[in-house]
Amino acid sequence: MSYDLSTLNEMDRSQFTRALGDVFEHSPWIADQVFNSRPFVDIDRLHEAMVKVVQHTSNDKQLDLLQAHPELAGQEAQKGELTDASTGEQSSAGLNALNHDEMARIAQLNTWYQKKFGFPFIIAVRNHTKQSIFEQWESRLMNDHKTELTACLEQVFIIARIRLETLLQK
Repeated sequence: MSYDLSTLNEMDRSQFTRALGDVFEHSPWIADQVFNSRPFVDIDRLHEAMVKVVQHTSNDKQLDLLQAHPELAGQEAQKGELTDASTGEQSSAGLNALNHDEMARIAQLNTWYQKKFGFPFIIAVRNHTKQSIFEQWESRLMNDHKTELTACLEQVFIIARIRLETLLQK
C-alpha cells in the first residue's frame, strides 16, 4: 500500500504506526515515537525524524533494531518468513537465486559475522549487486565492533529511506 504525506499527517497514532511500522524492520516503536513530530512537510523531514529516534536511543535498543533484521539469504529467507520488504530487497540483488557455492559462501559469512558482531550483516541490497555485497561483507568483517555497529546503522537508515520512498510513491 502507498500513502501520500498529507494522509500520513492526518492519521491517528495507531494508523500512523501501522502504516510506517515496517520502515525500520520489525520496529514500529520508531514510527510511534515520531508521531508527535507531525506534520511532516516532506519525506526528508520524516526520514530525519525517524533516524534521530534511532540515534538518540540506547545502545541496547540499537542492537535490538539490528538484530531484528534477517540474515541475508538465511533461514528466514529459505523458509519464506521474511517481510515483504525484505523479500523484495533480497530478490533485487539475486539473493533468492543463489547457486550451491554461493549459498555455502553466504552461510559461512553469516556465521562468521554473527559470531564476531552479535548481529546480522546489514547492507542496503537495492544499491548493490550480488558481487558487491560479497565484497562489502568480506571487507566489513575486518572492522572492529564499534565501526561495524555504525556501518550497520547507516545501512539501516538507507534501507529505511528506500522503504519510505516506496511507501510514499504516487
